[in-house]
Amino acid sequence: MNLEQARLNMIEQQIRPWDVLDRNVLDLLERAPRDAFVDPAWRRLAYADIAIPIGEGQSMLPPKIEARALQALHLGASDHVLEIGTGSGFLTWLLAQSVSRSHVTSIEIRPELAEKAKRSLAEFEVDNASVEIGDGSRGWSSGGPFDAIVVGGSVPFAGAMVEFERQLAIGGRLFIIVGKAPVMEALLVQRNGEHQWSRESLFETVVPPLSGIAEPRAFTI
Repeated sequence: MNLEQARLNMIEQQIRPWDVLDRNVLDLLERAPRDAFVDPAWRRLAYADIAIPIGEGQSMLPPKIEARALQALHLGASDHVLEIGTGSGFLTWLLAQSVSRSHVTSIEIRPELAEKAKRSLAEFEVDNASVEIGDGSRGWSSGGPFDAIVVGGSVPFAGAMVEFERQLAIGGRLFIIVGKAPVMEALLVQRNGEHQWSRESLFETVVPPLSGIAEPRAFTI
């Protein structure tokens, strides 16, 4: 399998058509070893436009969603980043490469996936990312505030974003997908002041829900 050609096809057939034009993001994806973060049985499809299973009932986000998230967050080398849902560790790798003078804290609720991601990141000698085992459905306040937060699963309602929004530094950005299938929306939230946030709709999609998010209680009389 020609991995270099597979990466090029991914960029030209999936990433660019989805309006990802940021040169830094495209350059990063051109050298991103996505195939190293999937199980051998799925390696030939590592760069395909699908949600690749990674075990524990979970899957990787499709490449175009990862790329849009990176572009929207507009990461600087010194940004302090929180990732909710480590999964395979591939998006963690992308984030770590983007903030070379800072650190990525990634939270994974499933110990087996967390340990597997740690091993994958260690193989590439990533020293500016740490994977923590825990429930990140309400963020990870012990490490904040963060310049950027990316949530790898969907939340069912806007109220579930509040804890993430509060953990942003002023000027910080949050990428999150809100809604229930078949209607979900990717949002970019920016914290503009102590008590001020703005939200921008990016695109519609459908991704699996984030573990640990409780549905609001129904009002009864």
